[in-house]
Amino acid sequence: MKKVFSLLAVLMMSGISNAATLVIEGKFQNKNLFVKNGYGSTGVGFCTKEIKVNGQITTDETNSTSFEIDLRSLRFKYGEELVIEILHDDECMPHVLNAEDLKPKPTFETLMMNLNPEGVFKWTTQGESGSIPFIVEQFKWNKWIPVGEVQGVGTPDQHDYSFQVPIHSGENKFRVKQKGLNYTTRISKEVIGVSHLNKPSFAIQSDLSSVDFSAETAYEIYDVYGQIVKKGFGKQIKIDNLSNGEYYLCFDNEVTEFKKVPPVPVKKRPL
Repeated sequence: MKKVFSLLAVLMMSGISNAATLVIEGKFQNKNLFVKNGYGSTGVGFCTKEIKVNGQITTDETNSTSFEIDLRSLRFKYGEELVIEILHDDECMPHVLNAEDLKPKPTFETLMMNLNPEGVFKWTTQGESGSIPFIVEQFKWNKWIPVGEVQGVGTPDQHDYSFQVPIHSGENKFRVKQKGLNYTTRISKEVIGVSHLNKPSFAIQSDLSSVDFSAETAYEIYDVYGQIVKKGFGKQIKIDNLSNGEYYLCFDNEVTEFKKVPPVPVKKRPL
């Protein structure tokens, strides 16, 4: 699979002896690159010898301790893929100061959001600056939970998306978000819909072997330390392998508690 973004040094055959090439791949984000340059290994001249962008030699001036790769002057389209080759002395290495500017950032704006009764979540965006997955999240059990992903188109134009989301009883709340470089995150507003599904009930078997629901539901069980011990979807959770004690049970849109405590044996009175 082709890597969309990479930063690596590779040795290449060249007409310049003792040369290596630093290759940077990414997408044009309307920004130039800035390079910290060093002196050549002989002490004469500078480390960088030549710059190519998508195979074409540029006219950037590299005979200084720092220089700019002027991508904007090359009139690339926003989001266009770039391969930048920096030919340099193999005994020194130029340093690109802002290589992350070739990586997309979450910049989308939400124009419309809708949730229909069948659980189809639709949203419309504009202003995307790169193809980043939209993470679809549902709010339940007092937290936002990822329920799926839709790949973003990544261009500034208007785009429509949809995703089939899981629905529980009562109020349902969803949103989308994108994660970018250095943990930057952009989150949409929320969309809310009300379901008329019946809330499942649950019961614990007398032999403490399982928790049984009246209908299929997503569930999680946590111990008193907040560690998840069971997770899934269905009408039954096997708990015979859980230690005795207290637990938190999350199902449908509810959080409750239960205890796994064996019954106290009844002592027989002497005759």
